[in-house]
Amino acid sequence: MRIPTKKISDLSYLVLLMSLFYACDEDQKTSAPLTVPDHIFALPGQPVPFATEAQLETFKKGEAIAKKQYRLTEGLGPLVNVTFCGACHEKPVFGGSAGLYRNFYLQGESLEDGSFSPLGPRSGVLDTFDYSGVPTKIQPPLEVNWLAMRNPIPFFGVGLVAEISEEEILANADPNDENQDGISGKPNYDRGYVGRFGMKSQTVSIENFIRGPLFNHLGLTSNPLPADMQATLPVPSVAQAIQDQMPKTEEIVTGLKIEQRSDHQAAAPSMPLKDDDAVMDPELPSQDLYDLVSWAMLLAAPKPSEMDANALAGKALFKEIGCEGCHIETLASPRGLIPLYSDLLLHDMGEQLADGIVMNMATGSEFRTQPLWGVVAEGPYLHDGRAHTLKSAILWHGGEAQKSKEKYEALSDVQKNQIESFLMSLGGKEIATAGLILPNTEVPKVGQAGGPLETLSDEKQSLWQTGRIFFDAEKGLEEGIGPHFNGDSCRACHFEPIIGGAGPIGVSAVRWGSIAENGDVNPPENEPVMRRFNLINEWPPFLREEPHFEIRQSLPLFGLQWIEDIPESSILSHEDPQDLDGNGIKGVANRLADGRIGRYGWKAQIATIPEFATDGLAQELNMTVPEKYNFITSRIQDEDEIADPEVSENQVEALITYISHIHPPTPKSGTVNQEGKALFDTIGCSNCHITQLEGAKHELYTDLLLHDVQKQSFTLGFRSDTATARQFRTSPLLGVGLTAPYWHDGSAVDLNDAIVAHEAEGAKAKNDYMALTEAQKAALIDFLNAL
Repeated sequence: MRIPTKKISDLSYLVLLMSLFYACDEDQKTSAPLTVPDHIFALPGQPVPFATEAQLETFKKGEAIAKKQYRLTEGLGPLVNVTFCGACHEKPVFGGSAGLYRNFYLQGESLEDGSFSPLGPRSGVLDTFDYSGVPTKIQPPLEVNWLAMRNPIPFFGVGLVAEISEEEILANADPNDENQDGISGKPNYDRGYVGRFGMKSQTVSIENFIRGPLFNHLGLTSNPLPADMQATLPVPSVAQAIQDQMPKTEEIVTGLKIEQRSDHQAAAPSMPLKDDDAVMDPELPSQDLYDLVSWAMLLAAPKPSEMDANALAGKALFKEIGCEGCHIETLASPRGLIPLYSDLLLHDMGEQLADGIVMNMATGSEFRTQPLWGVVAEGPYLHDGRAHTLKSAILWHGGEAQKSKEKYEALSDVQKNQIESFLMSLGGKEIATAGLILPNTEVPKVGQAGGPLETLSDEKQSLWQTGRIFFDAEKGLEEGIGPHFNGDSCRACHFEPIIGGAGPIGVSAVRWGSIAENGDVNPPENEPVMRRFNLINEWPPFLREEPHFEIRQSLPLFGLQWIEDIPESSILSHEDPQDLDGNGIKGVANRLADGRIGRYGWKAQIATIPEFATDGLAQELNMTVPEKYNFITSRIQDEDEIADPEVSENQVEALITYISHIHPPTPKSGTVNQEGKALFDTIGCSNCHITQLEGAKHELYTDLLLHDVQKQSFTLGFRSDTATARQFRTSPLLGVGLTAPYWHDGSAVDLNDAIVAHEAEGAKAKNDYMALTEAQKAALIDFLNAL
């Protein structure tokens, strides 16, 4: 193998740098064999035990940045997929991976020479929304002829991976399969140096691997860390030591001259990133980037558990059927042996898994061997999340793994379970969960945030708890989700500030349709919701040429039973379609086709909680329910390969019970701002946000009627039964201070913006609010925050 002279000098520099970090006494400089050190392990999401007190402080700051939801004024957008880093790295804890609902697409042009050129404003990443509250109407450029789906990668232990030398990775390379074992792992390169991060090992730098997604998914610009900051990062990695010296092109192992263009990489180039929004670049301060990179570098490797007899038998089988040909148990590093169960090399995984994306040396069917530490807690699996279980992931293997897959298929069920036991022992078993509710998490009590609204019978309490788990649990393709879907669980869109709450713009639903001659917007037949994801590598449905789109912000599900219990007569008593009282407000109920009054949804288009629950299953998850729940909002059969109904009667009943009884979060403060409450009434907010309707068991701050509060420019929209395009239901205000963003399209980033957005029937209240002093406005906002 020929290594360029330039690289040799850089590696010599690296050896010197490493020696400074790992200096030791002469007595310790022995040839003793390397072992797996204990000080690299912790529960997933925790820092490495060897971190100093100063590094632990930085870790906390970085974790806070990973969880921070950015706003337009901070540089978010204008194109976005998500609003915070943790959105894609939340499972089972921050730093991990994420469910199918956090997938994203890469788009580009497949060229005649077999290479791939990403196309689009974000290095080939296809963004779903712009921050103004309108889904991006990006039609693919004419050259776009290929697309691939990606599921997020966990960050656990990446700092340890960064320390592994190039020589250690290259030692396992066999690009020409000279040992004739059918496995021909090869390295990928990033600007001439061995890559190790990303689905295709296309990136060598943790910093760039973070800067890229920040720009591609949040629209946050950044500059490379200055040299003095890089020098104090907690992990002395190959990438950080030499990235400033990296050449743009390099002649590498195969002798091929390849052009390492920045747009060939999922990560950011080592240069400042800029955009054309109103916020000055860089939008992410260097200190925040430093803390975020340090947090990632300090994430511990998932602590493995003791292997029982089954796991030991499984480990032997894992080796016997050839899995260790790629999932090598350990790689050496300056700290000792790192039990990655990966060679960090590229392998051909066969036609079924091929995504056609060429990244540097990686072909369309080649992927990095995914590390297996913590794997049990990091599903779904494979590059696009198509495998919901470990067994399914193994069975999707092809190409160089075909023989091992066939040997696995020939095993008995007992032996397959033993291999799964072994994989479960590699860390994360203690916090493995079907959703985001961790094992042994205490169930909220009656009246607590997220707990039941009221005391339930033992039978109903048990059903409520079952519904809570079902609500949170992510469903896979094997369970009937899709073939088109927005979320893989109910919690996917309802998790803020607690399970059952609202959701950020990145999980909003999108309604779509064509504009009729009379100006109405008509949705496609049976497809009112434009689902963001299709099954494996199909074009997302929002690329069809439909002229009108509207975002629907996720609503919190607090207190639904309190709404259900309100007498219909109480709602109707507040109607005033002709504005007979002359206050400029014309609230009307939405009368459904069968004569009932709607209560739920942005247009009050749904009458009952069972219909609301099955509507979510049908429109967002695209899952079928039993004939018993054959509402206009539900789906009882579809055309996928999973037997209908895909959700059982018991699961539907549990879901209904749970969402009926979700207690809102506790107020931010223990006392109500009485001045703010008085102002709320004085300026007219309570004309629509009625404190408590007659017969209601609780203060809900809504009349459940339709009102026109839109700007004059809002001329196109969807009708729903008797609701016009401009009419929307008055939203209840339970927990409103904790469920931003606001408005039906999420365009109001805070409560002030939400109030100022009111026009038409809400114009007088908005104008009176604008006339208040800053102190009075603050008092009113403080009152709302305490609801």
